[in-house]
Amino acid sequence: GNQMQPTLTWIGHASTLVQASGLNVLTDPMFSQRAFMVQWLGPQRQQPPGLTLAQLPHIDVVLISHNHYDHLDRASVQALAAQAGGSPLFLVPLGLKAWMQEQGISHVEELDWWQERRVAGVDFALTPVQHWSARGLSDHNHSLWGGWAVLGPDFHWYFSGDTGYSSDFVATRERLAPRQGPAQGGGFDLALIAIGAYAPRWFMKEQHVDPDEAVQVHLDLGAKRSIGVHWGTFLLSDEALDQPPKDLARARQARGLGEADFSVMALGETRRLPRRTPSAP
Repeated sequence: GNQMQPTLTWIGHASTLVQASGLNVLTDPMFSQRAFMVQWLGPQRQQPPGLTLAQLPHIDVVLISHNHYDHLDRASVQALAAQAGGSPLFLVPLGLKAWMQEQGISHVEELDWWQERRVAGVDFALTPVQHWSARGLSDHNHSLWGGWAVLGPDFHWYFSGDTGYSSDFVATRERLAPRQGPAQGGGFDLALIAIGAYAPRWFMKEQHVDPDEAVQVHLDLGAKRSIGVHWGTFLLSDEALDQPPKDLARARQARGLGEADFSVMALGETRRLPRRTPSAP
């Protein structure tokens, strides 16, 4: 088996690089200045990416959670498709393959909720979350959205994408529990959970968890550790850019959890994570 030590690097917003089980995987790559259909309008990036496209290793798989502009960025996916050594495999929710092909990206597969794709011995499953999709005025919910569960022999991780709080996380844990094994108490070794864009609650509650709900997601998933993403990069809502980690710390303390359980990272920071003992066949 591959003896790679699992690592996580936060690039910014919902963009992360997870290196585990022999694969380099990117979530929702967003390297552009603005999150909109044209680069002179829309939310402007407040912090540069923690890694540039040029600094990335060769990417094997790109996971897209949904098609909102701050998660699916045309210039970023086109650059990745053109990387030296060949395009990554883009795994996208149902309905987005055609859009990717319109951008000239052919190494793409679309999945329905609970569908899986195995890549080099690692299973990628699109999991249901509570959100929506649109890139224009006329394509509301024409494509699917979701989270991703990634189950490698020595590392299991989860990426929430954007989501409101729902029963989906308990369902995800229960559905995958038989494969996560009792040896280490099951559950995910790592969960990447969106913690930003939650104010005001009356407007955001259905589509984005707040840090208190994010802690509940962490518990629902049975994650050994979680990292908060989707904050600090774009002004998408009413809370300050630096507010989510403060609210997360309060929410964590209220549940008796420590920083080792659920924390945030600096842009460009890399964390090494323990491998799981592969369960006996």
